[in-house]
Amino acid sequence: MYSQFFIASQLPNIDHALGLQKCLVIGNYLMLTSFLVVASCIFITFAYDQYFTIPAQISAHIATIVFAALLKIGYVLRCIALHGFGKRNF
Repeated sequence: MYSQFFIASQLPNIDHALGLQKCLVIGNYLMLTSFLVVASCIFITFAYDQYFTIPAQISAHIATIVFAALLKIGYVLRCIALHGFGKRNF
């Protein structure tokens, strides 16, 4: 309860600030986990391909595409939240 009050007290005084914060946190975590999965899939597919079977490499190829799309969705969520807070993102 204290942590929720502490977080809510630091948000700017705008409509939907808590929703924008959730959007920012979800976007950040989605970007982080997607990046880690994409990086591991690239290692499975190209760097350590001799240690994995063909079906595992095919799955890694497909997962690279899927999780790269999730990485982009996480970035869009982050951009939406930062735009809502009135900050510029590059």
